[in-house]
Amino acid sequence: MTNGLPRPLRIGRIDYTNVWPVFHHFDPLSLRYPAEMVKEMPAVLNRKLKAGEIDMAAISSFAFGLSSDSYYLLPNLSVSALGSVQSILLFLKSPLEKVIHGKIALTTTSATSVNLLKIIMEKFYGGKPEYEDAEPALEQMLANADAALLIGDHAIRASWENHGYRVLDLGEIWNVWTGHWMSFALWGVRREAADANPEAVASIYEGLLESKRLGSRDLTPLVSKAMRQIGGTASYWRSYFQNLNHDFGPDQKAGLLLYFRYAHELGLMDRQVDLSEWPVPLRR
Repeated sequence: MTNGLPRPLRIGRIDYTNVWPVFHHFDPLSLRYPAEMVKEMPAVLNRKLKAGEIDMAAISSFAFGLSSDSYYLLPNLSVSALGSVQSILLFLKSPLEKVIHGKIALTTTSATSVNLLKIIMEKFYGGKPEYEDAEPALEQMLANADAALLIGDHAIRASWENHGYRVLDLGEIWNVWTGHWMSFALWGVRREAADANPEAVASIYEGLLESKRLGSRDLTPLVSKAMRQIGGTASYWRSYFQNLNHDFGPDQKAGLLLYFRYAHELGLMDRQVDLSEWPVPLRR
C-alpha cells in the first residue's frame, strides 16, 4: 500500500496527437499519489475502462455515453472542435451520391467517429450505406469500398498523400449541419475509484489541468514533437493544434448532447446519457 492506496491508479491515454496538449506536460511521477499510464487506441481504452482494468481515461465520447452510469465526467476536459478537426476524415473513391447508398470501410479504433459518420450518412444525407470494419490502411480499405473512414494520425498521414480522392472532414460537416461543437473524447473516471480515492483522483485531475494550461500556452514543443514523430510542416501542426479545443463547457456539452440524441434516434444507443460531473473535492 502506497500513500493509503492499495495500488497505483491506472490512467488511460489515447495514443493520438489530439490529446497531446493535455498530456504532454503531465508526469505521473510528480503526483502526490502513485499512478500508472496505459497508452492504447481509443477502442482498447474504452474496453479497459468499462471492465475496470483502468480507473480513469480519455475515451471516446460514444463509449462514455454507453456506460455513463458507471463514470463521472472529469470537468473541463475533452477533445473538441468547432468545425474542421483535420483528423477524422472520409476518403471518397466514388461520388457522394453513390457513397451514401454504397459501401464504406470503417476504422475500428473509435466508436465516436464511426457513429458520427452514421449520423451524417443517415440523418443528414438520407442514405443507408453498408459498413465493413477494416484495418486503417487507405488503399486496402478502398479496394472493395466506395469510401473509407480514417481517424487520428492514420487520417492525417493519408491526407498528405496525393491520392486524388475527395476528402470530407466529419467535424466540419457536423458543424455545417448543426452549428454546434463536436466533442470526440471525454475524460472519465470510474465512480467507485473516484468515491474510494477522492484525493488521489484530485491529484491526477489537477495535474491534467495544469498540463493542459501549459500545453495551450506554448504549442512549440507539440509542433516539434509531431514533426519528428509523424512528419509534416510546422504550419500544418500549428493549425492542427489551434483547431482543437480541450475544454468542456456549456457549448461543447450542448453539441455532444445533440450527438447523443441523434445516436439514440437512430438506434445506435439504447439509453439516455448521464453526464454527471465528478464532484471535485474542496481543498483543505
